[in-house]
Amino acid sequence: MQQRHILVFLVFVAIFICFIDRVNISIAMIPMVADYGWDEETQGRIYSSFFIGYALLQIIGGRLADKYGGKIVLGIGVVTWSLFTIFTPPAAAIGLTALIMMRILMGMGEAVAFPSFYSLYGRWIPLLERSRAVAIANSGIAAGTIFALLVTPIIVIKMGWEWSFYLFGAAGFIWCIIWHYMVTSQPKDHPKITSDELKIIHDGTGGDTQPGKLPWGKVMKNTSVWAIIVAHFCNNWTLFLILSWLPTFLSGAYGIDIADVGILAIMPHICTFLFLNIAGFSADHLIKNGMAVIKVRKLMMLIGFGGISISMLSVGFAPDAYVAIAIMSAGAALGAFVTGGFSVNHMDLAPRHAGSLLGITNTAGTFAGAISVYFAGWILSETSSWTLVFQTGGAVTIFGLIFYLIFASSEKQFD
Repeated sequence: MQQRHILVFLVFVAIFICFIDRVNISIAMIPMVADYGWDEETQGRIYSSFFIGYALLQIIGGRLADKYGGKIVLGIGVVTWSLFTIFTPPAAAIGLTALIMMRILMGMGEAVAFPSFYSLYGRWIPLLERSRAVAIANSGIAAGTIFALLVTPIIVIKMGWEWSFYLFGAAGFIWCIIWHYMVTSQPKDHPKITSDELKIIHDGTGGDTQPGKLPWGKVMKNTSVWAIIVAHFCNNWTLFLILSWLPTFLSGAYGIDIADVGILAIMPHICTFLFLNIAGFSADHLIKNGMAVIKVRKLMMLIGFGGISISMLSVGFAPDAYVAIAIMSAGAALGAFVTGGFSVNHMDLAPRHAGSLLGITNTAGTFAGAISVYFAGWILSETSSWTLVFQTGGAVTIFGLIFYLIFASSEKQFD
């Protein structure tokens, strides 16, 4: 196996661990509430505290990865969030303030994950392989979510809720040992890389030299960058809406029993996992066969955001939970195609600054998640209309699609 493929696999595992550590609390919260007597407002504060830390280090993490190497920054990030995952049960026993602090610190650790691997990919992954590589990494989101939703209840029942944090946190330390010995930030520094692979990487990335200073003023005035920022914001609006509210929607709107909610709720994530890799291969295949890169990016966005918006606009009219899940699963399958669109576009614009750009756009995506989750709750409290909740998500997605189609570019903007 070539060294860049090992890198991609280990990044997938890192994102998988990132999301099992992030999602397990949604299941563990049930027995934690029984132990500590938290009300709904307190639970909301615990959930939202993660996003405080997550938003703080996105841009800084990307810049550090671009400057000092994605290997060390991602490694430190995994150690950090794994450590504070393990500290979560004792923090909860100490008190609410300690628990919220652990969630903030855990969010800070996870904040560097995506900027770091984008920085690595900008140096390691040739243009014709980037959509697939990003798709594989992002499929760790769905795989980790599915695993956490299925396995956390088993751990809670068999061993107690505390062990879902201890076991998942320990997985990160095992990964770090392997990561340390198997990866380098620059391809030329890897002791086992062949001259043939090094040439493939060099020809496909334009070289692996260190980036110069990023012109932040020009970046924030660049319409191509804003196309990605807006797309990332709109994509995460619906992503976190589904992650946070889907179980409640199934239970509240259709009366699905809590025992069956989890099984139904993972279906869109399974579709995402399967179609991410199809989408990534399709985008790279089209570029390899001569289709202009910008046309591929926009086609993938048309399929992805088009599918998401149609599903969001129609799911509120579903007659039962099974039709609703089928609509959402179809939307998730088509939505996976954005991995060949805005998700990889950072590396087109600035391959040596991809981590920094991802930090900028993922900060916008983090705010989108926080806003959409809160806004959905406000709509429900004012109107009790799930249809309006999802139609708002559909409208946001349509706006993001139009903005991207007008302003996106695949030309290198910064070097």
